[in-house]
Amino acid sequence: MNIQVICVGRLKEEYWTEALSEYRKRLGKYCSLSIEEVKEERLPDNAKSVQEETVKEEEGKRILERIRTSSYVIALDIRGTELSSEAMAEKINGLCIRSRSDITFIIGGSLGLSKDVLSKSDFRLSFSKMTFPHQMMRIILLEQLYRSFKINRNEIYHK
Repeated sequence: MNIQVICVGRLKEEYWTEALSEYRKRLGKYCSLSIEEVKEERLPDNAKSVQEETVKEEEGKRILERIRTSSYVIALDIRGTELSSEAMAEKINGLCIRSRSDITFIIGGSLGLSKDVLSKSDFRLSFSKMTFPHQMMRIILLEQLYRSFKINRNEIYHK
């Protein structure tokens, strides 16, 4: 299975890069993982909604350029479908069974994802109605992917 994570912005703090490294190592047993970062647009203080939409569109263009054509695209979206860990494992397993072995997860910037990116998505996934920093969301996603693989193989980890 090939997992691609496209995300806006870079991980700056050492604790995020260490967590990323740990989950990259753990996931190496189960899949090929690529993480692609796209440039985060600067937003002026007191920006108007038109400026916010422009930022999302610019980031969205960069994201769309990176999506592999054969990939099943899952956008992380607060308005998406919430899944339990078991349901996420089942979703990933179901994609494998249907020969969808290329999966792309997309994590937007602080403003979320553009309409174009959301319309390109095959599935919108919400981890919560809460808002998380996009750096943290990257680590949460990788942990849940690792958990999904462990569940699907009946290996000890998930409780």
